[in-house]
Amino acid sequence: MAIQIGDSAPDFRLATAGSAEPISLSSYRGEKNVVILFFPLAWTGVCTTEMCTVRDSLGRYDELDAQVLGISVDSPFALNAWAQEQGLTFPLLSDFNREAAASYDALYDQLLGFKGVAKRAAFVVDREGVVRYAEVLEKASDLPDFTALQECLSAIS
Repeated sequence: MAIQIGDSAPDFRLATAGSAEPISLSSYRGEKNVVILFFPLAWTGVCTTEMCTVRDSLGRYDELDAQVLGISVDSPFALNAWAQEQGLTFPLLSDFNREAAASYDALYDQLLGFKGVAKRAAFVVDREGVVRYAEVLEKASDLPDFTALQECLSAIS
């Protein structure tokens, strides 16, 4: 079932690129708003554009007191190499077992012949763990609406 605005955000605990140390969504409760960005696959053109756009806007997310988390089904090792290559300094999390993407209804049955790839999706979760913005894109070539996402953060900050 699709995540709706006003729902409690499903918690997750995922390995972090580089260290494989897990990060959970609930660890930000009461502390920060969280932007969750599911993306299909590292080293692909649109995913690189998306994550580099976020990288170049991190100051704005900081101003809005938001932690950005990028999540894909890639391994933490692949995500680490990609983060280093692209200069991505926000956490990238490995949903290798596809549990987080499934709980957010953000998994393709099939994409480019691969089963179980994360859909491109954006969620804003407030400090209390409530979903305030939800966008799940069916076309992997589309980017999230970063303006609407930031407007949502501005309204709740």
